[in-house]
Amino acid sequence: MSRKAGISSTTHTLIIGDCREMSEIADNSIQLVIHSPPYFSAPHDYSGMFTSYQAYLNLLRSVAKELWRVVAEGRIVVLIIDDMLVDGIKYPIVADATRIYLAAGFRYRDRIIWKKPDGYVTRSRRSGVLVQNPYPMYYYPDNLLETILVLQKGIFDYKSVPKDIRERSGKQLTAYLAKNRQWHLNFWQICNVLPNSKLEKGIAAFPYELADRLIRLYSYVGDTVLDCFAGSATVMKAALELERSSIGIEIDMNLLPTIKQKIESSTRAGTVLKHLTVILRLNHRTQQHALPASHPANPSST
Repeated sequence: MSRKAGISSTTHTLIIGDCREMSEIADNSIQLVIHSPPYFSAPHDYSGMFTSYQAYLNLLRSVAKELWRVVAEGRIVVLIIDDMLVDGIKYPIVADATRIYLAAGFRYRDRIIWKKPDGYVTRSRRSGVLVQNPYPMYYYPDNLLETILVLQKGIFDYKSVPKDIRERSGKQLTAYLAKNRQWHLNFWQICNVLPNSKLEKGIAAFPYELADRLIRLYSYVGDTVLDCFAGSATVMKAALELERSSIGIEIDMNLLPTIKQKIESSTRAGTVLKHLTVILRLNHRTQQHALPASHPANPSST
């Protein structure tokens, strides 16, 4: 969308299909990507999706290649990911993913550690091994951390942002920073989505606050934000609330009702989002799903 347009002009598109191919998205048209690939061999994501670790890395290679095409010069790609212990083997996913995205052309800008609450993970089978076998070499710690990789395509031209957009975006960010004292650290303590949350049950979703913070820090009002592993559309909702357009790609069509419900729950949905465009690749049809006209307009203060 044009940055000079009002917030009512934001557009929100959901593509039901495989994100290894993003033909619906034009070259250099995305200003921010926030994505978290399925956990390798984790039962709560897409069980049995990957035949091997190499197949998993090949997915990342295909996605990184397409992201290099669609992301605008100077803009940011955020990858939320972490290592996995599967059948006693620890896979160095963060290191391998970093190499893959650098090989695609992105440059390494930063790494942020996201810490979940101490009580989020109870003793699991991983750490419980030591209880059953209280001897050296049986220790496998439970993980409360995830890595947020911040990658960049080239160099950003700060002078390219119109003054009014810069000021509006700055007000949003300043208001947020005033309420979050530790924003300046690369160690973020953010509560994870609680188990069995209404719209995230059975989905490995990351919290709204995480998407909100990343969008404020790395994009401007009017930008387009992409999540190519949309899940329950947390990123899309945060983009809507913050006056950005969004595109989500999700392979599981069964999540469509959840996604629509989350988008419709936005405080801006009634007056800002006139419809959600859903592209169904399987039958090559595009459907527009109208949101309830009665949804109350209650923009959040930013």
